Amino acid sequence: MTVGVKVMKRPGAKVSYLRATLKGMALTFSHLFRPKVTMQYPEEKSSQDWTLSPRWRGTHRMLTDEQGRAKCVACGLCPQICPANCIKLVPGEDEHGNRYPLIYEIDEFRCVFCGYCQEVCPEEAIHVGVHYENSEFSRDRFVYDLERLCAQTHPVSTLWDPSDPKGE
Repeated sequence: MTVGVKVMKRPGAKVSYLRATLKGMALTFSHLFRPKVTMQYPEEKSSQDWTLSPRWRGTHRMLTDEQGRAKCVACGLCPQICPANCIKLVPGEDEHGNRYPLIYEIDEFRCVFCGYCQEVCPEEAIHVGVHYENSEFSRDRFVYDLERLCAQTHPVSTLWDPSDPKGE
């Protein structure tokens, strides 16, 4: 099998790039007269021009049942599908044979916020939320344990729906 190579000729010495340069400078100059979109962040979190997408994937949260226990049944699918290997799960079982997580931790530094854990969960226990203000003073605070995941109250993200590819 032969490989076809297309030879491109360089512009000759008579070509001037002045026109392209002036077009670029005109575009840059036109931005001086457009309205500014600066937002004063801590005081102003959204405006009519900018709002956070409802499909934003941020900090995780674990949903709870009526008794306040995590809905997780420790099936082990979320740590298995996680591409960043940031979920640690140690399953346990009570005297009635019900499974529950003894240890459930998510390292938010390693997480790529893909949402696979939410999609694979059969009990719909773990969700990625729309929370994005997660600053801490120490690195160990970014490892969310089960108690902290259950204490999260932010709304959950509505991930991409395959039946609605444009997201409308």
